[in-house]
Amino acid sequence: MHENDSKPAFEFVALMAALMSIVALAIDAILPAISQIGIAVNSLDATDNQLLITMIFLGLGVGQLFFGPLSDSYGRKPTVYAGFVLFLIASGICLFASSLSVMVIGRILQGIALSAPRTMAISIIRDTYKGDYMARVMSFVTAFFILIPIIAPAIGKWIMDAYSWQAIFYAQMIFGFMVCLWFWRRQPETLRAEYKVRFTVKLFRNGLLEFMKYPETVAFTFISGFITGAFLVYLSASQHIFENQYGMPEQFPYIFAGLAISIGLATLLNGTLVVRFGMRKLAMAALCIFCLVAILYVVVFWGKPNPGIPLLMAFLSVQFFCLGFLWGNFRSIAMEPIGHIAGIGAAINGCFSTLLSVPLANFIGGFVQETIWPMFLGLAVCGCISLVIFQATLRSTAKKRLTSGQG
Repeated sequence: MHENDSKPAFEFVALMAALMSIVALAIDAILPAISQIGIAVNSLDATDNQLLITMIFLGLGVGQLFFGPLSDSYGRKPTVYAGFVLFLIASGICLFASSLSVMVIGRILQGIALSAPRTMAISIIRDTYKGDYMARVMSFVTAFFILIPIIAPAIGKWIMDAYSWQAIFYAQMIFGFMVCLWFWRRQPETLRAEYKVRFTVKLFRNGLLEFMKYPETVAFTFISGFITGAFLVYLSASQHIFENQYGMPEQFPYIFAGLAISIGLATLLNGTLVVRFGMRKLAMAALCIFCLVAILYVVVFWGKPNPGIPLLMAFLSVQFFCLGFLWGNFRSIAMEPIGHIAGIGAAINGCFSTLLSVPLANFIGGFVQETIWPMFLGLAVCGCISLVIFQATLRSTAKKRLTSGQG
C-alpha cells in the first residue's frame, strides 16, 4: 500500500481511468451507428433498437453483484482478466449477430464483462490509497473518465464513416486488449492475502439482509433507479431523436458532446460545493429544479411539435446539469449508513437501481416516436416520484433523530 506522503503516479491514474473508460466507450461509441446496426440485424423499429443501449446497463448492474465479491476471494487482477475475456467473447457475438435478439444478448454480456474493470478500478484505488489521497485519485480518474462520453460518439461516427459499424466493435476489442496488456504488465495485485474471504452464497444473503435494515439506503437506491431510468431514455433514444426527428445525423455527436459537458461540469462543481452545503441540500435543490424544468416542458409543449434545437438544448442542458449533482450524492447518501458492508452494499445498490432503471427506460422510450415530449413526461414523473420519496425519507430520518434525542 502507498504511504500517505507518496503522490499519486500519473500512470496509475491513467490506468484506472482507462479501465473505467472502456464502459463509456462501449456504450456511447455505437450511438451514431444504431440505425445501421438495426438494418444489419433486420430491426427497423427505432424504439426496439434502443435496447442496444439500455441492455448493456442491465449487464453492468448484474455483473457488479458477482465480480465485487469474487474479487474479494480471488484478487483484483484475475477478476479483471475474466472480465476482459468475457468482453472479447461478447463483442464477437455482437459482430456476428444476425438478429436483434442475439445482438441484445451480446450487449448484456458486454455489460456483465465491463462491470469487472469498472468495479475493480474503484477497489484498487481503495486498496492503494486512503483518506485525502484516495479522494484526490478518484477526482483525477473522474476527470479523465468524463472526457470519454464527450468524445466517444464522434470517434464512433468517424470509425463508421471511414470503415463500417463493425469496425467500432473491433476498435473496442483492440482498446480493451491494449488496456488489459498494460494492466497485466504494470499493475501489481492490491488485495492482501490476509484480506481474502471465501466466496459463498451467505455473502449475498447476509449482505442483503443487512442492506434492508437501513430505510434511507433502500429509499435512495430506488431514487437512483428512477433518475437513472429517466436518463437512460435520453441515452437510448438520442440517436433517433437527433437523426430521425431533427434530421441532424452529422451534428449528432457534437450535440451529444455539448450535453455531456454539462453533466461533467456539474459533477466537478459538486465536488467543491458538497463540502460547503452538504450532499442532501445540494441533491434536494438539484432534484427540485430537475422536476420543475421537466414539468415546464410538458406544459408548454403539450400537443405541439418539437421545439427548435437551441431551445431543446437549453432544456436538456439544465436537466443534465442537475444530474451531475444527483448521481454522486444519491449514491453517497445510500452508502453512508452501510460503511461496514461497503463492498457488497455498493454492489446491491448498483444492481437494484439498475434493475429498476432499465425496464423503466424501455417502457418510456417506447413512446418516444414522433416527438421528444414523452421523454420529458417520463423525466417529470420519475423526478416527482423521487422527490416524494426524498421528502418522506428526510422527514422519517428527522423524526427518528428527534425521538432518539428526546429518549
